[in-house]
Amino acid sequence: MTDECLVDGGAKHRTLWIVLLLNLGISLAFFGTGLAGDSSALIANGVDNLSDALVYLLSLIALGRAAVWKNRAATMSGIMLLLFAGGILVDAGRRYIYGSEPIGSTMMLMSAAAAVINFICLKLLQRLEKPDVALRAATTFSFNDFISNGGILVAGGLVLWLGSNWPDLIVGVLTALIAIKGGIEILKDARAEADQHAEAAP
Repeated sequence: MTDECLVDGGAKHRTLWIVLLLNLGISLAFFGTGLAGDSSALIANGVDNLSDALVYLLSLIALGRAAVWKNRAATMSGIMLLLFAGGILVDAGRRYIYGSEPIGSTMMLMSAAAAVINFICLKLLQRLEKPDVALRAATTFSFNDFISNGGILVAGGLVLWLGSNWPDLIVGVLTALIAIKGGIEILKDARAEADQHAEAAP
C-alpha cells in the first residue's frame, strides 16, 4: 500500500468519525426537542440522524476492506433509510389521528442549529477524494439531512403563524419521502457497482 493510499484512508477514517459523532449529538438533541416540542418533524430527523450515525459506523467498518464489504455497507444503508422512512410515515399518521401541538419556535431553533452541523458534515464528506459506494451513501444521507432541516425551519414558522400542526406533519411526511428517494438511489448505486465488479471478474 502506498503512502498516498495510507494518507487518503486516514482522512476518510477521521472524517467518518467526526460526522458519526456529530450525528449522534444531533440525534439526541432532535429527540429531546422533538419530545418537548411535540414535533413529528423533529423526532423524524432524530431517527434520521441516528440511522445516519449507524451508516457512518458501517462505512468505517467497510473502510479499507474489499469492495464486497463496501457494497454490503451501502446496501444496508439503503435498507435502513427505507425502514426509517416507513417508521416516520407511521408516526405522522398516528399524530394525524390523535392530534399534536408542536411548538414552532422550538422547531425553528433546533432546525437552524442542525442545519449548520449537517452542512459541516456534508462539506467534510464532499472533500474526500475518490469516494467509494459506502462513502457516497454517507454523503447522500448528509445532503438529505440538510434539506430536511430547511423544511423544519419553514414548518416551524408556519406552525407559529397558523397555530396548526399541519406544517409539522407535512414536513415529517416529506422527510420520509426524501429518505425513500435517497434509499432507492443508494441501493441502485450499490447494485450498479456490484454489476461492474461482476463484469470485471475473470
